[in-house]
Amino acid sequence: MTTVVLPPQTGSARTAEPLIEVRNLRVTFPSSNGEPKEVLKGIDLAVQPGEIVGLVGESGAGKTTMARSILGLPPPPGRISAGEVLFEGRQILKLSEPELRGLRGRRLSVVVPNPRAELNPLLTVGRQIASMARIHLNVGSQEAQKMALQILRDVQIPDPERRLNAYPHELSGGMAQRVVIAMALICNPAFVISDDATSGLDVTVQAQILDLLAKLAADQGSAMLFITRDVGITAHFCSRTAVLYSGEIMEMASREDLFLRPAHPYTLMLLAAFSHSPKLRESWSVPDTGVRRQTRAGCQYAQRCPIAQPVCRAERPAFAEIAPGHFARCHFPVRPA
Repeated sequence: MTTVVLPPQTGSARTAEPLIEVRNLRVTFPSSNGEPKEVLKGIDLAVQPGEIVGLVGESGAGKTTMARSILGLPPPPGRISAGEVLFEGRQILKLSEPELRGLRGRRLSVVVPNPRAELNPLLTVGRQIASMARIHLNVGSQEAQKMALQILRDVQIPDPERRLNAYPHELSGGMAQRVVIAMALICNPAFVISDDATSGLDVTVQAQILDLLAKLAADQGSAMLFITRDVGITAHFCSRTAVLYSGEIMEMASREDLFLRPAHPYTLMLLAAFSHSPKLRESWSVPDTGVRRQTRAGCQYAQRCPIAQPVCRAERPAFAEIAPGHFARCHFPVRPA
């Protein structure tokens, strides 16, 4: 048996009170047949202060919808139909829009995957970063410029004094992503959502950005929800990881448990896809039948699961604790030998 070596764990020790807690979050979208389509189906998730939690799943699983809904901004025309999001003990989904705007960017922040769409092409990089400090920290223009220059140094932009006066089109993709990170972190937020922030970057730049993001979050004491399609990335940056499929968390565990003792068949298939072992990939891969329809009863993954039984299609499995801190939504979780 091959020994799996994991890097040192990031994040702080678990505390009694989570920084942010998502309870039974449900998001629906209108559909052509008039019956709303539920995209998030009762998400429960808590993140401790200083902790980095991974959220992994394939395209269409609901990761971005979850990220935006936590901020009270579900992608239109979606709407939050049920649930709570508590931040520092406050139910933020019940706040007024001005109160929410005061939290976004200041205490809650997001790093987006498409910096070109985020940055204003008509304004210099320095002006855009400094505006975040002026708006949320109520500092003067001169102080905001100093803060913008310092955060550009922190995100390791080459020649930051010159880049302060550059326009977005003058930046490479990697530098543009660093600017977006600078904008997200300049106000020292308590909670950061990284929404697949390195997609589209080459592997070398991606590794640099990920290391930088994790370091800056640790230096500032920020907690982070790290959203990605690449389950392997979470092994290096996250203390816990939640696996999302079709709007439901299928498994959630510490990094060691998830990678050394995976329990849900979907998690095993994700790990097999990144494995160097042809035997493992073959044993946990099934032909894509195209059947990914939602069901009212039963497990959402039953149509694709290689070990599904009749009960899986008839009864929705509970999200149960199968070991201390290790949860799985499966009638037949895989147990280690």
